[in-house]
Amino acid sequence: MDKLKMHTLDLAEENYKKLAALFPDAVTEAKDENGNTVRAIDKDVLMQEINAKVVDDGQERYQFTWPDKRKAMVLANAPIAKTLRFEKEKSVGRDGTPGGADSENIYIEGDNLDALKLLQETYLGKVKMIYIDPPYNTGNDFIYEDDFSQKAEDYAENSGQTDEEGNRLVQNSESNGRFHTDWLNMMYPRLRIAKDLLKENGIIFISIDDNEVENLKKICDEIFGSKNFIAQLIWERAYSPKNDARFISNSHDYILMYARDIEQFIVGRLPRTAEANARYKNPDNDPRGVWKASDMSVKTYNAACDYPITAPSGRVIEPPAGRCWSLSKNAFLERLQDNRIWFGPDGNGVPAIKRFLSDLKNDGMAPTSILFYKEVGHSQEGAQEVAKLLDGGFFNGPKPIRLLRRLLTLANLNNDDIVMDFFSGSATSAHAVIQLNASEVNSKRKFILVQLPEETGEKSEAYKAGYKTICDIGEERIRRAGKKIKEETGTDIDYGFRCFRVDSSNMKDVYYKPSDVKQAELDLFTDNIKEDRTPEDLLIQVMLDLGVLLSSKVEEKEIAGKKVFSVADGYLIACFDRDVTDDVVTAIARKHPFYAVFRDSSFSSDSVAANFEQIFDTYSPQTVRKVL
Repeated sequence: MDKLKMHTLDLAEENYKKLAALFPDAVTEAKDENGNTVRAIDKDVLMQEINAKVVDDGQERYQFTWPDKRKAMVLANAPIAKTLRFEKEKSVGRDGTPGGADSENIYIEGDNLDALKLLQETYLGKVKMIYIDPPYNTGNDFIYEDDFSQKAEDYAENSGQTDEEGNRLVQNSESNGRFHTDWLNMMYPRLRIAKDLLKENGIIFISIDDNEVENLKKICDEIFGSKNFIAQLIWERAYSPKNDARFISNSHDYILMYARDIEQFIVGRLPRTAEANARYKNPDNDPRGVWKASDMSVKTYNAACDYPITAPSGRVIEPPAGRCWSLSKNAFLERLQDNRIWFGPDGNGVPAIKRFLSDLKNDGMAPTSILFYKEVGHSQEGAQEVAKLLDGGFFNGPKPIRLLRRLLTLANLNNDDIVMDFFSGSATSAHAVIQLNASEVNSKRKFILVQLPEETGEKSEAYKAGYKTICDIGEERIRRAGKKIKEETGTDIDYGFRCFRVDSSNMKDVYYKPSDVKQAELDLFTDNIKEDRTPEDLLIQVMLDLGVLLSSKVEEKEIAGKKVFSVADGYLIACFDRDVTDDVVTAIARKHPFYAVFRDSSFSSDSVAANFEQIFDTYSPQTVRKVL
């Protein structure tokens, strides 16, 4: 029996193992500053292996950096001993009833960095689309600090603005330097983990304003790769100018769009509009219907496509200077024979290719980089949607549903894809996914939302209305949106969500560091599980540890008088009851689960523990057996 680790991956350790596997001859040992022997990588050997220069500190190179960037990178890789706990009372089932046990949508209350780390094994490479609307950097402190928020004097020292005596070298306003640092340190580790959650054909959208768009693009280029940048979309968020603006009335925000792998991502095309179709005419009464003339010349020169064409009028036409035709001579003659070349109403014009609307009926329109409010909504529309649904304007700056629907379209989702939003705010993303599912047949797209339970403030209207945290607002919006859409459409889809809360590990410290506890103290620990934790709590952490989806079906069964959890139709079977006998172990082994999990202290006697492996070897040798 192997012991479950019950903490998230140590990504630095995993990266070291990958490097060691690729270049074992570069692995060596060295002494740290305390004289202890530690593992190390020989950079000289590594340079020979990859035939590239390794840049040392102090050497000039192209890079984007800021104070504590290295700490932010370490933070992204560091493991945490935390878990998720199911909030049954806040959850909603598929049919709109309380409980939420059968819904495949997920809502998580807690710091999104912790949540992302807890999800990174289970949802590695499984998310098709991520949309986030992080806090815009307004020059004020914000909640997501990760212990990196610096005092002004600390920032000055770390950024090289003071000499050894503490004299200030450079004047810099707080909103320019210190808070850029805070904001970047908050965003960087979250985006690093988010990248790994995306499918190979996945896409991420990030809303941002002018204050940090340049910095955000630089860290996205570093994390996702500049080659995977698709577009910097411009959203027209305001429908009227602000006459009290000092200089320019700012009417737009940005949405950065990056692919996980641009070679595998296919953008979703927009539905054709009546306005676009109206551009197609039929001046020659072609029986194939309306068409539009398309330029037949291209910039990329090809000698085989450089030839004269004689128009019906007898005029000889050459390609424009520096260009050639897009068709070879044979291809041109084939289309001419098929009446797909247009020389104008008098037969004397430059040749053009006839593009028939009937050929495009199954194709959508190419998206544009400007998102006009008439098409995707504006900020006031988003606020009105929340206010109408919740009977009050309890949230500042929510994105309109139409904007999220457009992004869902661009993401080119399959019917069972996962959409994630880990700055979920008012939960517009969930509202848009539910609405999309209700509008299409057999649509089972799922959402995962994460939101910090930031307090609303006792004097706020939201607090007075009963919404003590931002999570309360988001969760209630999902409940009401699901109910409203179900009433309007009558469709049988998943309107619910399972609510979880980030919490400390279910395991006591002795579980992780038994060597640090003296034997006399160790004897006092008859159990390594915290007293206030339930079997359901243990199951969730086991699922996270083993990479089993939180949306999996969970059934409670009784086997030989003991409570047993069957997850994903028996893929995982877990029993956390005490006094487990040979009969219980045998009954579980006969069900042939992929994973079987027990508490280390569960077995009724030493003989049961001794027989455990033999029982599974007899009835289900392929089962992976774990204890906690």
